Amino acid sequence: MLSLLEVKELKAYYGQTQALYDVGFDIAEGGITTLLGANGAGKTTTLRAICNMVRRDGTIRFGGKDLGGMPTEEIVRLRIAHVPEGRGTFTTLTVDENLRIAAYTNRDKGVVAAERDRVFGYFPRLKERIQQQAGTLSGGEQQMLAIARALMLKPRLMLLDEPSFGLAPLIVVEIFRILRRINEEEKVSILLVEQNAALALDLATHAYVLETGRVVMSGPSEVVKNDENVRKSYLGY
Repeated sequence: MLSLLEVKELKAYYGQTQALYDVGFDIAEGGITTLLGANGAGKTTTLRAICNMVRRDGTIRFGGKDLGGMPTEEIVRLRIAHVPEGRGTFTTLTVDENLRIAAYTNRDKGVVAAERDRVFGYFPRLKERIQQQAGTLSGGEQQMLAIARALMLKPRLMLLDEPSFGLAPLIVVEIFRILRRINEEEKVSILLVEQNAALALDLATHAYVLETGRVVMSGPSEVVKNDENVRKSYLGY
């Protein structure tokens, strides 16, 4: 399977502090990859580095294109959608307004409306709340809205940072079921950062484990899941 995203020798910095050390990984076209690791391991920084939101060195290629010093807004236009931790929705705007803003690059109102209806096919609960202010939605609904906003970009790659954070288990299961549908039906590649290692490994086909800014293990999810150190550190058995 061809690589959609190739990351090699990635370093990232916050001021003078180095957060990533020669991180490397590939994401297959149409695949789901997860980054595992403890808090502070560098998972969120990796997503931010891909989008050029932190100072970085190394090589990042997307669809054969070198992202180099490309500004974040140009990276988004390549159809890389980032769903940050904390969701990042506009809480004072309605569900409808959030979705329309996400499609700001498309001036055709008919196309935007059609895209919105397509997204509602995955998130019918949002359609029921289309005129509701985003800040009044439940936590699970806000996470759904964040993913729906990313889908409005018609992404080739979706970067998801802790989508289960702060949500009830049943809501988390529903959201992960929808993510699998999106991957299978839309052929959207996914790079998932997730503290719930068991869920992440069940969803993903490939996994990388980060420790203090370095990749210390990688492989097919089933192999990683059965590694004794992974089981003890992240799966609890």
